[in-house]
Amino acid sequence: MYRQCLKKALKSRSLVSEAASYWKGSTRSFSSSAGTQGNYWRSSVKKLSAAATIGAAVAAFYGIERQRSSPVSCKEAETTSKGSVNYDKVREAIVKVIEVDDNIAPAMLRLAWHSSGSYDKKTNTGGSDGATMRFSPEKDYAANAGLFRARDALEPVKKQFPEITYADLWTLAGAVAVEEMGGPKVAWRPGRRDAVSGQECPPDGRLPDADKGTLSGTVQHIRDIFYRMGFNDQEIVALVGAHAVGHTHKQFSGYDGPWTRAPTTFSNELFRELLENKWTLRKWNGPDMFEDPTGEIIMLPTDMALTWDKEFRKYVETYAADQDRFFEDFAKAFQKLEELGVKAFQEEAKKKRGWFS
Repeated sequence: MYRQCLKKALKSRSLVSEAASYWKGSTRSFSSSAGTQGNYWRSSVKKLSAAATIGAAVAAFYGIERQRSSPVSCKEAETTSKGSVNYDKVREAIVKVIEVDDNIAPAMLRLAWHSSGSYDKKTNTGGSDGATMRFSPEKDYAANAGLFRARDALEPVKKQFPEITYADLWTLAGAVAVEEMGGPKVAWRPGRRDAVSGQECPPDGRLPDADKGTLSGTVQHIRDIFYRMGFNDQEIVALVGAHAVGHTHKQFSGYDGPWTRAPTTFSNELFRELLENKWTLRKWNGPDMFEDPTGEIIMLPTDMALTWDKEFRKYVETYAADQDRFFEDFAKAFQKLEELGVKAFQEEAKKKRGWFS
């Protein structure tokens, strides 16, 4: 693959050189023959032909130069999902996994969320591109504890469709899981690559913690984490709404209990519970968490923070009253989350703006 890249670069350089020489000759011919109409048109054709040749050469060379300067090396580019993947069939395979055990759907959503939520817009690192949670140290971070269950559950799908990258598979599974749990359809597109080692793993600490010890500290922590990725307050509340599904596990996070009484149904129930239920600190030998009067459902300090902060709270109230609005906003925010840091999408956006932008 490296030899092919080098050959293309050298060929492009040669083509540019030849076209430039031809252009000079055409220009001289144009100047000397401008006196007759026939020679004028012949020279014009030569001029246009040379221009086309130069354009093609520059385009080819520019593509190689951009590929060489991109963080994605030629070798890594081989690990991008191939065009032959039948994504409808992949979706069907994911659905079958969920049908066997619907408790795996919240874990798939969390896998997609955590593999994407490591993005840092300032350094353009982290995010779903690379599926780096396959490697240490990222797979061993405390925030990712228990996600091996979702990764393992998707392994048979990867074996069935080896052409798809893990990065595409995990994010597609997250979108499918939301829909299968009764949530909105999340727009998804392929193009993520797989990293070849753990050297691209983002540093620990980029995912949100459940508690920072104080009300103000917890609220600020939420904003710091999400603003780093490029989200606003409304998007933050929408994304945290995913806690409507799933269950905390003491052996993984230290917390214990589900957020709602329907942990495999995607809904606006988290927001309704936050506003309509009564929450008190649980008295137990564990980290600070809140429980309702029955003790059956829980809220983390970061969940409660959405009601403590007036800017967050107004969106909690909106989503509690309007599930359709929540679904619409969540679908947009989750698509944005899953596409953060994807080099192919960034390159595509640059091309739309122009080569030299």
